[in-house]
Amino acid sequence: MASLSSRNYSVFMVFFIFIISSWMMISASDLNQDFQITWGDARAKIVNNGELLTLSLDKASGSGFESKNEYLYGQIDMQLKLVAGNSAGTVTAYYLSSKGSTWDEIDFEFLGNLSGDPYILHTNVFSQGKGNREQQFYLWFDPTADFHTYSILWNPQHIIFSVDGTPIRKFKNLESAGVPYPKNQPMRIYSSLWNADDWATRGGLVKTDWTQAPFTASYRNFKANACVINAGKSSCSSNSPSSTSNSWLSQELDSAGEERLKWVQNNYMIYNYCSDAKRFPQGFPTECNMA
Repeated sequence: MASLSSRNYSVFMVFFIFIISSWMMISASDLNQDFQITWGDARAKIVNNGELLTLSLDKASGSGFESKNEYLYGQIDMQLKLVAGNSAGTVTAYYLSSKGSTWDEIDFEFLGNLSGDPYILHTNVFSQGKGNREQQFYLWFDPTADFHTYSILWNPQHIIFSVDGTPIRKFKNLESAGVPYPKNQPMRIYSSLWNADDWATRGGLVKTDWTQAPFTASYRNFKANACVINAGKSSCSSNSPSSTSNSWLSQELDSAGEERLKWVQNNYMIYNYCSDAKRFPQGFPTECNMA
């Protein structure tokens, strides 16, 4: 009897741990906890018990959402599946931004294209209201066929853009050389799906085909290991940046990461503001000369 009781107890504990683990996974992925729909009426939805968020665009309007929290530094991950088929003219924007005339901003923008042509991943960094730091990439996969993880690591040393764990861009903190760096203004996460056929695809030559509407982008598996700002106070302990939970605050790319970064930039970068001499006839921005 004791053996049977012990076996039953073991089965119960395994079942109990499974239920608790499942509940934790569901709770952790509930997008209702982290985001709110901000525009687009019923075109934006959080469904499947908070596991999936969708944005839609039709001829009348696009849609968007924002995070409930503000962050000042963080490792931000989100899985996206982009508009499939003929997405020309559409833009799916996913970015961090503060408010005001001297705002900071860290951008992912996905520029749609004709069926069979690749998406363009557009990145930018604004500091104190100044941007013009565009880098653009093709992706090495079809971003409409499945979900992929798009990440921003933002710490006092640099901003690193990554796709499925592969770094594609690094913007260093070069304040010592007079280059402003986002460090004082808390930022929210924003995303929107909207029509930009005056510029998005081939400089506006290809217009949105509204017979393909509604266009839909999907989001899931959000994760923010970040400093949340509430009433002017940070959730991160300023005296323990090297603790396990906050190790990203001092995270650098290792040698393998630097090699992957070079691989992407050598093979998939299609525009770099630091190489556009016509745009900067008086000389490249300071950070371009220190890369």
